[in-house]
Amino acid sequence: MKVVVTSIRVPVSDADLAQFDGEEVEVEIIDGTDEDALLEATRDADAILVLVENITRRVIDNMLHCRSITRFGIGYDSVDVEAATERGIWVTNVPDANYREVAVHAIALALSIGRRLPALDRGIREDGWANSLVPGVHRPDVQTFGLLGMGRIGRRVAEMAKAIGFTVIVSDPVITVEDATAIGVDLVGKEELIARSDVLSLHVPLLPSTRGIIDAAALAAMKPGSILLNVSRGGLVDESALAEALRSGHLFGAGIDSFEQEPLEADSPLRELDSVILTPHAAHWSEESWEETRTKAFADVARVLRGEDPRTPVNRVPVAAD
Repeated sequence: MKVVVTSIRVPVSDADLAQFDGEEVEVEIIDGTDEDALLEATRDADAILVLVENITRRVIDNMLHCRSITRFGIGYDSVDVEAATERGIWVTNVPDANYREVAVHAIALALSIGRRLPALDRGIREDGWANSLVPGVHRPDVQTFGLLGMGRIGRRVAEMAKAIGFTVIVSDPVITVEDATAIGVDLVGKEELIARSDVLSLHVPLLPSTRGIIDAAALAAMKPGSILLNVSRGGLVDESALAEALRSGHLFGAGIDSFEQEPLEADSPLRELDSVILTPHAAHWSEESWEETRTKAFADVARVLRGEDPRTPVNRVPVAAD
């Protein structure tokens, strides 16, 4: 059997390969940023493991007998799940290996922006000192931390934000009032969440219904002097509108870890603004989370190749492809 890893950035260890002990499995690592290379290498693959590469319908329809497509991480918007399901191919992810890291990253961005740490650091480096007496800095005790989405990451962020002193509110259509009460947060509608949040943090997947959910109108509805965080998916935010909201001073700042185009374009207006912290889709990373992600991803591939159901499927197929 043949397993293809579609990114040369993924280090495959002996421990990863040990998941296939007892099976005759060949593992091939390719640069899947080139679709032609993807088409050629995955045509006869029994399973593929994906970092950020686009697994399109064209790639999937070209596969002869693939059984599973596994993502190294939580999001799977780079995979055409509908096309895979039609072909009887499992699509799986690893939803529980890096949620703690993403939550920490969100909180770190919120505190760094709220306390103006980049500006203070820059002032010291450039002038030997910096003005700390700047309006707009507030203690968490008088601020509301809003979560758009309350999955595994959102719950972790809520716990941490509450511990720091924020009042936490959340908007999520699948969360009940009872769930919110048990967590110790207030459940509100999306419009109220946007209007009330001093810090608005996004924790929703990128779907047709969520693409551009933070557009110019949503940004205008945010509180003057508030902060926007996005550690989810870049397509959620209209980046040009965000840049204008920051440039005008309507928002105090923003922390953005995911972008519509990655790497971020040279002419992106966000790159010119001191009030935004930009990080390179790094919220997921720690040495521990990456090791756990790889272990669980390879283990799920091994399950499917043995004829078992995967641990964390994102679709349902009645019978694995032969």
